Amino acid sequence: MTDRSSVAEEAGFLSIGALSKASGVSVRALRHYDGLGLLQSFRADNGYRRFRRVAVVQVQQIQRFLTAGFTLEEVRSFPGCMLMIEGAALCTETKQAQRERLAAIEDQMAALERQRVALMEMLQRGTQGLP
Repeated sequence: MTDRSSVAEEAGFLSIGALSKASGVSVRALRHYDGLGLLQSFRADNGYRRFRRVAVVQVQQIQRFLTAGFTLEEVRSFPGCMLMIEGAALCTETKQAQRERLAAIEDQMAALERQRVALMEMLQRGTQGLP
């Protein structure tokens, strides 16, 4: 007799545990992504979630967006093409969002640099910020 979970995995589907292991993302996070509609799962006869193998790439792409500073809500607004294909060219629909994110990061970096310079000057003068 064959284990149903291994049959489903052989047929191109992964259990949530297998997806977690393959993607390096916790089961809890995967459930959250699935609940937000970022991943597509179906329920096997035993009630457990099953994911297509492409979900590994989708999860990795979601992680890249999160690392770049996007929120899950922002990722949800991106077209499906942003999540589907590893190494795919940027979707024209999201280039503007990525440019805006980059500009915001650069603004934050400039503000931090101004703060750093101000603190260095205070320390060099040995003052509490007074001239």
